[in-house]
Amino acid sequence: MLKSLLSIDWDYFIPIEQNWSGSYIENKENMMFIWYKRYFDSMKRGINIEKSIKVERDLNVFLKIIRKYIKFKSNIKMYVSDSHKYSYDIAKANKCENVINFDAHSDLGYGGMESLKFEVNCANWLGKLFKDNIINRASIVYSPYTLEEESEFKEINSKFNIKYIKEDSLPNIEVDSIHLCRSGSWTPPWLDEKFNSLIALFNIPHKIIDCPTRNWDPGKLTLADKLYMWM
Repeated sequence: MLKSLLSIDWDYFIPIEQNWSGSYIENKENMMFIWYKRYFDSMKRGINIEKSIKVERDLNVFLKIIRKYIKFKSNIKMYVSDSHKYSYDIAKANKCENVINFDAHSDLGYGGMESLKFEVNCANWLGKLFKDNIINRASIVYSPYTLEEESEFKEINSKFNIKYIKEDSLPNIEVDSIHLCRSGSWTPPWLDEKFNSLIALFNIPHKIIDCPTRNWDPGKLTLADKLYMWM
């Protein structure tokens, strides 16, 4: 029987500014300090991004839609991480042949087939699963806030069995594994409690893989922190 991974990126729910949607190295600076920099830059322009960037979606309704189409196996395994790259390891370890990816990005690799020659990272993990013959099909459910288009991945789309679908056209399948990733370089730390509430809604025991707590408090930044941030 076909084994499937349901992979959900927290950025699926979050509208961010276009100039923040680039490629970032996933490290402490981009998971945390980059958000302080964005916060103070925005405050100088009279914008409080803590208030303007928020999750509008009712997460309970989202999960009900998921469960309408997708059945969770009784022995399902669930994982939580910061980086989405771990979906590669999760799919491989659990012998999944199919992936359903909810995301603001395709994560197929940016730059065509050449991008799949690099090591696995948050931008190419899905394409690498195909290239390494671990999966044979995938469905991408783009966020309503995505800045990407299917046509940007024409070369990779032509090589592999990839579908771009909407929430209301999800396949009726069982999934063996679930992965929720925070993608901290693209999602603000003041929404981490909301992310934790999404995890709790699944009500499934889970393994945490490299997902450090982010303590957001702009008022407690030291002068040294601010100087480091602006270097």
